[in-house]
Amino acid sequence: MRRLTTLFPSEFLEEHAEELGVVERDRKLQIPAFVWAFVFGFAAGESRTLAGFRRSYNSTADETISPGGFYHRLTPSLAEYFRDLVEHGLDEVAVPDTVDADIDRFRDVMIADGTVLRLHEFLTDEFQARHEEQAGAKLHLLHNATEQTIERLDVTDEKTHDSTLFNTGPWLDDRLVLFDRAYFKYRRFALIDENDGYFVSRLKENANPVVTEELREWRGRAIPLEGENIHDIVDDLHREYIDVEVEAEFDRRPYGGTQSRDTKRFRVVGVRKEDADDYHLYLTNLPREEFLPSDLGTIYRCRWEVELLFRELKTQYELDEFDTTKKHIVEILLYAALLSLLVSRELLDLVTEQADDEIVFPPERWAATFRSHAQLILHELGEYLGYSPPPLLNRLIEDAQKIHQQRPVLQEMLATAIQPRCES
Repeated sequence: MRRLTTLFPSEFLEEHAEELGVVERDRKLQIPAFVWAFVFGFAAGESRTLAGFRRSYNSTADETISPGGFYHRLTPSLAEYFRDLVEHGLDEVAVPDTVDADIDRFRDVMIADGTVLRLHEFLTDEFQARHEEQAGAKLHLLHNATEQTIERLDVTDEKTHDSTLFNTGPWLDDRLVLFDRAYFKYRRFALIDENDGYFVSRLKENANPVVTEELREWRGRAIPLEGENIHDIVDDLHREYIDVEVEAEFDRRPYGGTQSRDTKRFRVVGVRKEDADDYHLYLTNLPREEFLPSDLGTIYRCRWEVELLFRELKTQYELDEFDTTKKHIVEILLYAALLSLLVSRELLDLVTEQADDEIVFPPERWAATFRSHAQLILHELGEYLGYSPPPLLNRLIEDAQKIHQQRPVLQEMLATAIQPRCES
């Protein structure tokens, strides 16, 4: 429990909640119990409802809170507060867990990616989707694979393109960035190169740069590639690798009311797919003297770590199944999911330290284990923090009783309906 309270100390949780106006100064709401109820309530699938979060809180805190009092505290300020906690946790916790490729050559290896979350159709104005009568949010991540942290996250509507959230600049110096096709833009790649950074991106199918030089000689009657557009000749090739220099034309940013056209030379590497007569094509500025074509495929597989992260959020935490019509509650639940993931990884790190060296913990198996024990962990954490929740019988009575005095239950409605007949 000390590991968790070090990650999010109670004093820090309380002070920051007061700064943002999340709680009143009388402290009727015990904010540490409130935060942990969301963290572990989200992890436990059966409790992933607002009523479930309230029950988790009532089973942990010293005093219970009514449904009205609980829902009253689900505000945009709480969404901002949870986001701040996520950013705090990202500085402390390694996510994801492992990277297979040798990346010591660079100061950092960065991975940019995003995933779409489907939302209630009533949220179409707040979260516009690509298709009409749908609502969708997009979670964007910039993951530092070297430090194993998430350096930046953004939540937008689905129509916001991933590419618009990636900014170039001096921070790219000696960093390698891995992109999927959603970020493909020659001007971006030119700016990365001009800031002394490096990149590897999948080559878009509609990008067809001209080959200016072959970087590897082939024996025999090899097909000459110079002067050809790469996609026009790739289907005719049977070599194991493609390694060429290409020239791409692109527009610079407008300056002084005019926009100039420019060209830049990059490297295209093709790695033949296993059991397929086709290539994975990569665009990069990595020098051939240091990185062979086979190295490019190995490095690019680092991106799979973020794909696994998104898959865990969606399969284990059902991140894209938010049944609410309020924008700020979507954000609260999204950040609660990320907090659950951070806490899960922190506990995995603790378990790994305590276990024998030869024991392996597959991420998805660990996620299922963490979820199944979430309520038990929350109970022990409450005891560790010194909370004394009301007796179980009292909580059962409070949760099970009729909330709205003006709303008749089914038995009352039936009794009223049959009463005239009985009297007659």
